[in-house]
Order: sequence, then C-alpha cells, then structure tokens
Amino acid sequence: MRSANVVPMDGASPVPQPQNVNSREQPHPRPKRRVVRRHRPVSPMVYGARLLILGIGIGVISGTVLSILNSLGRSSAGAMAEANLASEEMEAGQVNDTLPLSLQFNREMRELKTQVQTLAEETPEIDPGLMVLDLQTGNYVGLGDRTQFPAASTIKVPILVAFFQAVDAGEIRLDEMLTMTEADVAGGAGELQYQPTGSEYTALEVATQMIVISDNTATNMIIDRLGGAEILNRKFRSWGLQDTAIRNPLPDLDGTNTTTPRDLVSLMAQLHQGGLLSMTSRDRLLRIMVQTENDSLLPAGLGRGAIIAHKTGTLRMLLGDVGLVDLPNGKRYILAVLASRPDEDMAAQSLIQEMSRTVYEYFDRDPAAIQPEPTPLDIPLEEGDQTRE
Repeated sequence: MRSANVVPMDGASPVPQPQNVNSREQPHPRPKRRVVRRHRPVSPMVYGARLLILGIGIGVISGTVLSILNSLGRSSAGAMAEANLASEEMEAGQVNDTLPLSLQFNREMRELKTQVQTLAEETPEIDPGLMVLDLQTGNYVGLGDRTQFPAASTIKVPILVAFFQAVDAGEIRLDEMLTMTEADVAGGAGELQYQPTGSEYTALEVATQMIVISDNTATNMIIDRLGGAEILNRKFRSWGLQDTAIRNPLPDLDGTNTTTPRDLVSLMAQLHQGGLLSMTSRDRLLRIMVQTENDSLLPAGLGRGAIIAHKTGTLRMLLGDVGLVDLPNGKRYILAVLASRPDEDMAAQSLIQEMSRTVYEYFDRDPAAIQPEPTPLDIPLEEGDQTRE
C-alpha cells in the first residue's frame, strides 16, 4: 500500500515523505541502440567505372575552363588590336568613310576618240586632257586623262562630296551656322568676300555658294569646317583619287591644287553608282551642281533638252569643266575636260565647247549607228592605261 501524507492539525506545512526510488512511476531510461552498417565490397568493374566517370567529368570541366580562358584571351587580343588601330587612325586624322566602288572601263569608243583628237590637233596652242564614260555600257574615251592639271575650281566637287559625307556621318548639320573669318576671305569669284567678317550662314548655304557661283570664300569656310586640306586629301586618296590634292586655299592663282580628268570622272561615276554618299545626299549634291551659273563650257555644246550637273574651273593658265549629262534619249555620260592654255587664251573655251558638242552628238545619234570596238578592254580606274592600238 502507498503511504499517506499526514497533514498537521495546526496548519503547518506538510512534511514531505521519502519517495520510493523503486516505484514504477520512475522507469529506468533505455540505452541507445547502435546501428552498425555493413560495407558491401565494391567490385573492380564498378570501381573502374566510377574512376572513368570522374576522369571524364574533370576533363570536361578543365576543357570548358581552358576554352573560356582561350576565348577571353582572343577577344582581349582582338579588342586590343582594334583599339590600337582606331587610335592610329585617329592620330593620322583618318575617317572611316564609305569605300570607293570598283570601277572599270569596258571598251574604248575609238570613233569618238578620233574625233576629239582631231579637235585637239586643230588647236595646238591648247593642251587638253579629256575623259568620257558611258554610264550605260562602260565604254570610254581617254585623251591625256591621267595628266595632272591645275584643278582651279573643279577641286570644289570633291570638297562638296566630303561635305555631304560629313552630313551623312552626323558630323555636321545642314542648318549649322558657319562664321566667316578674316582668314577665309578670298578674292576672285564669289560674293561672301564683300560681307563683313563675322557674318554667319548655314552650312548648306555656304556649300551651295561654293558651287553655284564658285565662291572662293565659301570654299575656304567649308575646308576649315571639314578639318583642313590634309584631312580632305586623305579622303580623296581613300576614294581612289590619287592625283587630286589641295595644297593652298582658294583662289590658288598659281594652280598648285591639282586633279586629272580621270579622277574627276571616277568621282562622278562613283556617285552615279551609289557610292560615297547616301542617296539623299547624292540627290542634294546633284541638285546643287545643276544650278551652276557658268554655262560657257560643257553646257554650250549640249542640245535642247539635255540636263547637266557640272562644275567649271577658271585660271589664267587653265579652263576646265566636269559634268554628268542626261540626254533626252535616256542616255547618260560623264565628261571631264581640262585645258592648259597661254595667258587667258579664249581658244581653250572654244575647244571645250567643240569637244562637248562632239561627245553629245555621238551619244544623241541612233544607237544602231554606234558600232562598239571589237576588242574589249577591262581597265580598272586605279591601274595604268593599257590602251591597245
């Protein structure tokens, strides 16, 4: 029997009674059970398979890491090379321009060449250079076309192309205001020279004046805005114009700025084929050249209905003109004539007019009457003239 607790009558605290340590109410804790796992023996085949899988995994990881590192190395090297090239080009003042098109002449128009040669022989006091290119067939005529001549104001054509390239590249806006400085002011052709220094005009106005009235002051303003003569000369060479260069500001009365009939035709042909400029800028350029006011040279030899986008050049020792001509019969050709002359000899003007008329009449006649020469000549513009006789 369990012993009872005795409670005193006087209300004192009960006296605790000793506990039975053997009572069932205090069970002994159970000892923890140890689980012993038995290791099964691994067969050599399974062990070998595991080693093989481990080796393959390590190899894949290593190869991936090496491939990434190698790729990063190549990318870094390529990026460094491109950065160095860009730095060198910036130091040299080079600009990444539209590449020139590959131009080729097809066949020489010998009948036309004979005609213009005869005109040149009839005016021995004038030394002309001429280049004609049929833009539909690639047929051509070259007469002293690689001879360097004073460019006079024909140099303004490649300058205009460079101007519109800058527009296409976002380097200049047509509505940007250009300020005429004292260093820009030049005599000769043009009206800006009579305006006060500090006058401002939009870039498009200045470029238009450079061509339409051959304004020399406007030309110098455009040259300055585009970075100077040396940067422009690099552009000209990148277009394949190896004999075209600016050496002095306009008006360059000594004729140090140079070009050739072939360079001028090459430039206009590239524009015609969609090279160097966007189509929008090319259209703007041709619209400006159509407005050229001096019509005393190539335009004087054209028939009614013909349209010409051209630019003249005049010095005491030279007359010249280059133009792209559209005929009413749908044909199109480029003609450049540069004529060295004695001091302001007007025979040069008459010769250029007669050459223009001869070329126009050749293209304006019935196509069936034009017999191509039987010997094809594939002559790139940048190579030497290998005309066969």
